[in-house]
Amino acid sequence: MQTSYQLFMEVVMYFIIGFIVTCIGAIPLGTVNISVIHTTLNYNMRNAMKIAFAAGIAEIVLSFYALHCSTTVTKFIDMNQWIQFIIATSLFVIGGILFFKKKNKTTQNRHAPSHYLTGLFLGLLNPPVLVYWLFIISYLNEHALQINMHSSLPIIIVFFLGVYLGKVVVLYSYSRISILIKNKVQHTAMLINRFIGALLVIIGSVQLLNYFL
Repeated sequence: MQTSYQLFMEVVMYFIIGFIVTCIGAIPLGTVNISVIHTTLNYNMRNAMKIAFAAGIAEIVLSFYALHCSTTVTKFIDMNQWIQFIIATSLFVIGGILFFKKKNKTTQNRHAPSHYLTGLFLGLLNPPVLVYWLFIISYLNEHALQINMHSSLPIIIVFFLGVYLGKVVVLYSYSRISILIKNKVQHTAMLINRFIGALLVIIGSVQLLNYFL
């Protein structure tokens, strides 16, 4: 029989685990991170955080999906590679547009796209993140840190809370770093936009090559 202290420490442990594994998976520069940087430079940090908040929800959805049916998801991706083709093509096109787009003199916030939808869309349509969560869930369950649909409700809730905060914190850090760079270097926004565009084209090209080869 667990004491209240033991239960509390277990809950805290799963929160920390959720936070740490999410941070590790979110640090590599991906489409959501790139979108946060781009939005920070072209609009402001408030709009960038809208993407971060929505991406945090998407991260919970992917981790929950991996938790619920890891084997089924893996087979689905393997049998439906056209999904990766569509995503790769979209990244390639968006990257090309961003690379060749000329910077407007002024950017009005009223013309901003739906940043919440952007964060949710990019967060959900992210096969590498889903694969990462499939691996993480399997790894945790193989090393005596059981987290599955049969875990107690408090553990599941705090785990996903850690997941959400981990994603938001990493994206917030990307946004803050973008502001520091923008304030120190003139015309940085256009240069970074081109870098981001080129990176998206490369990511899309690599995924397209993996699809056809």
